[in-house]
Amino acid sequence: MSKGREAAAGGGAAAVLLRYLREQNRPYSAQDAFGNLQREHGLGKAAVVKALEQLAQQGGVREKVYGKQKIYFADQEQLPAASDAELRGLDGEIAERSAQLQALQQSCRHMEAELKDLNSSMTTPEITREIEALRKDCASYTEKLERIKSATNHVTPEEKEKVCREQQLYRREWRRRKRMATELLDAILEGYPKSKKQFFEEVGIETDEDHGVVMPATT
Repeated sequence: MSKGREAAAGGGAAAVLLRYLREQNRPYSAQDAFGNLQREHGLGKAAVVKALEQLAQQGGVREKVYGKQKIYFADQEQLPAASDAELRGLDGEIAERSAQLQALQQSCRHMEAELKDLNSSMTTPEITREIEALRKDCASYTEKLERIKSATNHVTPEEKEKVCREQQLYRREWRRRKRMATELLDAILEGYPKSKKQFFEEVGIETDEDHGVVMPATT
């Protein structure tokens, strides 16, 4: 391509970009502008970058640098001033868009909460397996209950009460006798020259602890 044709192409790209930025009146990066205009105008990315830099140098657009990225937007001073009616219209549009944004945000929150509930809920296959397992448990418990009901060796409430009273009586007696034996042995050991263990071995005394016997708890 000759230098004249390149200049003409560059000028065309600059005109397209300047018109686009003024119409949209919002900031764009070179990549955004290229993506938005490439299909309709067939502009290459290099041409877009070059045209935007040229417009910024000439003052047609403004350029801002954010880190490694450059943002371009129309020079607000070169745009026609809006009338009072247009400003009121824009204020109304802003209020309407703000209400729409709030409604969408609320809808998003509801959908996020619903999605969270769905993610924490069981899936249909999981529920099916859980139901099947519960049915098997119920069948097993029902069978066990029927066996218990049909048994002939039931313990009556009176028999249970009698056993509990006897257990309490034996437990009290066990504790009383153990206390008496302990007091007696302690009195003997006061004058015994050897250890308690040696005394028990010589006399042949066996304790509950020797046989791992533990006094039952109170029922």
